[in-house]
Amino acid sequence: MSATRELLIEIGTEELPPLALRRLAEAFRSGLDRLLTEQHLEHGPSHAWASPRRLAVQVKDVPLAQPDREVVRRGPNMIAAFDDDGNPTKPAEGFARSCGVPVAELDQLETDKGSFLAYRAVETGRPAGEVIPGLVEQALKELPVPRRMRWSDSEVEFVRPVHWVLLLHGADTVPAQILGVHTDRYSRGHRFHCNEPIAITEPAVYVDTLRDTGRVLVDMDARREAIHDAVLAAGKALGGMAQIDAGLLDEVTALVEWPAVISGGFDERFLEVPHEALISSMQDHQKFFPVMNQAGKLLPHFITVANIESREPQQVRAGNERVIRPRLEDAAFFWTQDRKQTLASRAAQLDGVTFQQKLGSLGDKQARISRIASDIATAVGGDERHAQRAAAMCKCDLLTSMVYEFPELQGIMGRYYASHDGEHIEVCAAMDEQYLPRFAGDDLPTTVTGQALAIADRLDTLVGIFAIGQLPSGDKDPFGLRRSALGVVRILIERELDLDLRSLLASAAAGFPARLNAADITDDLFGFMMERLRAYYLDSGYDTDTFEAVLARQPAKPLDFDQRMRAVKSFRKLPESNSLAAANKRIRNILRKAGTEIPHSYESALLQEAAEQTLAAAVEELDASVSPMFEQRDYTDALCRLAALQAPVDRFFDDVMVMADDEKLRDNRLALLNALSGLFLRVADISRLQV
Repeated sequence: MSATRELLIEIGTEELPPLALRRLAEAFRSGLDRLLTEQHLEHGPSHAWASPRRLAVQVKDVPLAQPDREVVRRGPNMIAAFDDDGNPTKPAEGFARSCGVPVAELDQLETDKGSFLAYRAVETGRPAGEVIPGLVEQALKELPVPRRMRWSDSEVEFVRPVHWVLLLHGADTVPAQILGVHTDRYSRGHRFHCNEPIAITEPAVYVDTLRDTGRVLVDMDARREAIHDAVLAAGKALGGMAQIDAGLLDEVTALVEWPAVISGGFDERFLEVPHEALISSMQDHQKFFPVMNQAGKLLPHFITVANIESREPQQVRAGNERVIRPRLEDAAFFWTQDRKQTLASRAAQLDGVTFQQKLGSLGDKQARISRIASDIATAVGGDERHAQRAAAMCKCDLLTSMVYEFPELQGIMGRYYASHDGEHIEVCAAMDEQYLPRFAGDDLPTTVTGQALAIADRLDTLVGIFAIGQLPSGDKDPFGLRRSALGVVRILIERELDLDLRSLLASAAAGFPARLNAADITDDLFGFMMERLRAYYLDSGYDTDTFEAVLARQPAKPLDFDQRMRAVKSFRKLPESNSLAAANKRIRNILRKAGTEIPHSYESALLQEAAEQTLAAAVEELDASVSPMFEQRDYTDALCRLAALQAPVDRFFDDVMVMADDEKLRDNRLALLNALSGLFLRVADISRLQV
């Protein structure tokens, strides 16, 4: 076995984009991992390191050289390589020349496509030091960088200017020029604490050396955890609890190399402003972590993470407090000014705001939403007036200064402004709930008005965007149609709203101008939403064939669909399920291949065999007992009862010849099987279950 050494590459740069840092680091690692393997440098585990000023990859057990390999080149077919006298033909001679050997030294290669002339040779593996620099360059070229930059008078391009490149294979430096920089064994420490070259003696000491000497935590996960714990501790010291947003934590982790947590405070008068606005200001603009009390109320404190351990932390704290004050003043000003005009009074201005060029203004959209939401609220026993009122101003907060400054507060500020205007509590809640769920796994609207508004808004967007042909493709979904579709089915299922999705789509389509032919796309849109429903159930632990079994019946009500899914899942746990699924599969095949029109019902008088008489009696008895269950959608208990059919079904197929020569007997038995199948089909096509 070839000797191996650990490999380390570090690219030192100007500050890298924080939101892309982890993705760049992982792409660098996976790319280099793949390229090493492709070049026959089989290796051990790899790890990505990253900080604002560096991307690094460490790979264990990289061989000192590529292994020697046999190279086989296939030439012409043996029939074409030699004439009838056994002399080499021109194709054979040409192939030999290209290989640099006489024809006599060529070999024969046997394949499933015949025998071929072949050249075999042993290719000596290159030293790893010759191969690795090119692989590093290639991995860097493949990084997902949307826009690269040049610096100085260099023609080299990278995401940021490069200042140093460290490249070690074991204790040895691999000499090369990468991104216009000569490699060596020197990294750099923290820009302020240790801004000088640091020799790395071998890859194994890289992380520890940078931490102990360079004041750099190059391990992103360790750095993230350290920040998380320090922020929590700071919040506790302030008498509250730090609110740590995962996205903000990731961003801060990518902004610092040696985190130092500092707390600060602001004037309590700002707490009169909705805390969501204050938190948005702190998080989005300043990268501060807010602090909450035990009741979930914002405290007049914040926590920030500096990239330096200051000798005068008080001055740093005072500076942060000075910076945050004007931001909070802006939020307070917006809060005061926005309330001078009622939310509802802004509705007329929506006519001047384009929703989508072909779909009209936000005013048009709001009008369409109003009609749909009103119908939904009425259908599920809600208050039609609340739905109409909520819909009449659901997009009005988009015109406020606060939401203009903080778009992520749409809906939230609508709730606050509606409450200030004295609107009904359910109307106020709906202003916010219309956007729920905002992402996968998010909370759902709790009020009927909020549910109606959330469904109506999403259906309008789905139908409208489908009507103009702007469908999602690949990973591109600019209008968030997949998320909207999933949101609709989640609300209908999890809030137990017994509504017909096809009818809802038709109602939404009716609100658009005739020129868009929106009604023509509802079938395609229904199929699109069923695919989102498929993903919903697969993510919830259901099997694909369970979904296919229910989908075959095309239930139009998502709640009904869910009840059937649960029933089939329970049915599959019964000992009789596999046998009955196989029997139903057999029945479906028989009926499909029958080649004759099957009677609607069987005649008892034509049942000759004891097994078919027993089966018919069981079918009739169970039909009478489960029909009320089906009407009440008690699918689970119904399928459990139908499990009693296993024994008579098995006996039937053992004792009865379905495709009898007598046409009347054959058709009667087919009708019996059709009746049996129909019982199960009232829930799902269990013949689709894998057994």
